Amino acid sequence: MYTKQEIVISSYRNGKSQRKISRELQVNRKTIKKYIEGYENLQNGSIRSGTALSAYLSDPPVYRVGVRTKVRLTGEVRSFIDTLLEENVKKVQQGMRKQVLKRIDILQLLHGEGFGVGYTTICNYIREKQGKPTLGKEAFIRQQYQPGSTCEFDWGEIKLNIAGQQSCFQLAVFTSAYSNYRYAIIYKRQDTLAFMESHVSFFEHIGGVYHQMVYDNMRVAVSKFIGKHEKEPTQALLQLKGHYLFGHRFCNVYSGNEKGHVERSVEYIRRKAFGFKSSFANFEEAGKYLGTVIDQINQTKQQLTGRTAMEMFSDESALLWQCSGPLACSDSVQLRVDKYATISYCTNRYSVSDKLVGCFVDAKIFSGTIEAYYENRPVASHRRDYGKHQWVISIEHYLDTLRQKPGALEGSVALTSSPYLRKLYGDFYTGAPRDFIDLLHYCRQNEISVENLEATVSRLVGLCPQSITTEKLLALLGNKPIEGAKPVVQNNQTAYMAQIQLQQITALMN
Repeated sequence: MYTKQEIVISSYRNGKSQRKISRELQVNRKTIKKYIEGYENLQNGSIRSGTALSAYLSDPPVYRVGVRTKVRLTGEVRSFIDTLLEENVKKVQQGMRKQVLKRIDILQLLHGEGFGVGYTTICNYIREKQGKPTLGKEAFIRQQYQPGSTCEFDWGEIKLNIAGQQSCFQLAVFTSAYSNYRYAIIYKRQDTLAFMESHVSFFEHIGGVYHQMVYDNMRVAVSKFIGKHEKEPTQALLQLKGHYLFGHRFCNVYSGNEKGHVERSVEYIRRKAFGFKSSFANFEEAGKYLGTVIDQINQTKQQLTGRTAMEMFSDESALLWQCSGPLACSDSVQLRVDKYATISYCTNRYSVSDKLVGCFVDAKIFSGTIEAYYENRPVASHRRDYGKHQWVISIEHYLDTLRQKPGALEGSVALTSSPYLRKLYGDFYTGAPRDFIDLLHYCRQNEISVENLEATVSRLVGLCPQSITTEKLLALLGNKPIEGAKPVVQNNQTAYMAQIQLQQITALMN
């Protein structure tokens, strides 16, 4: 641009020839001729415009560049991108549209594989392959928040493959409006208990309470609408407010941008966590994986501030309200024990002690567990099942009845509910249900877990695989003598046989 001005000034103001200008400025004569002719064409045009002449002298030169070969966008890179796009199509067909990988995620995977391709190159390639979508754009007004003032909450739906079965789960997400600090928990259902427990877990995690919480018009927070804009909070939200002493604000209808931090966080966390991995061995593994991803997100520098969310959260952590303790959130119902020694809740049955048939028990319902109490004593605790018409059975609740009816053991749901005990019975106790029941009864009395029993059986199988008996297992598990009991003096023959057995057990254990 500067050279163009010098050429025009030297030609018109100083009267120099094009050859002399070429020698002085070290510029090709063809270039000098092109700039002078362009300036003359604007002067001799039908409409002389000072603005056009000024723009011509101020604009940088434009070069005609032919089609260049894309060095970075190799066939291997194209194939890698095409594979990821095909996986996105499969996710959409499986109803996982919200967990597809975006272009920035594809760039992250390419860099992880060692490809030095740029973001613009990826965007151009995908745009050419899929076509450029036409999207309407909306303007937003940026807000400014004080530390510790506002936190936003929202739900998000995710689809995960747990132990080979794909199911739909709910993601409870919290985001600080000031620091953009994020926190999320997975629940099996979007209900009142999950809503309350998520808040208790979040406030305990950050060690304080924000001044105001922001919600949309979710059913677990809004009881009913009063007039055009007023909403009445649910009893659950009132309990949380009364315990943790925070204010609340509801967004307008269809105005998710009014809580844009968490709206963006739900999509961001869901994509960064479960866009790359959505299959897990169990529900707990998925929760731990989510926690690891969120820690990484909070440790990443943000574009607008240049600081991480964790660093900014340290500014507001001291300003949070300190609560005395967590809120105990559960639902209590009184249920009657039926003839199968189970209580029924939400079409599912949970076992209790067989001694309580016909009695009423108090059940405490949590989002993940259900506990039963009889006369203020705990009698059962189960992991809550969210299916329909399921039987959640623990075999230890039926041991007294099974002692009277040992023939009912083999085909019982109680035995089937524990895969290991079912295998142990089939391998070593077929035809001897009484011995198997005695073993389980001993484990219950001495609080021996299934894991401890499995380890003891494995040890005994390694010592004598052809002779697995309840007596040997009890010897390895270790009998606990009754406190205060005195040894009984036996005759010589009995003492001799006892010593022989003790020597055999000692040799077995060694």
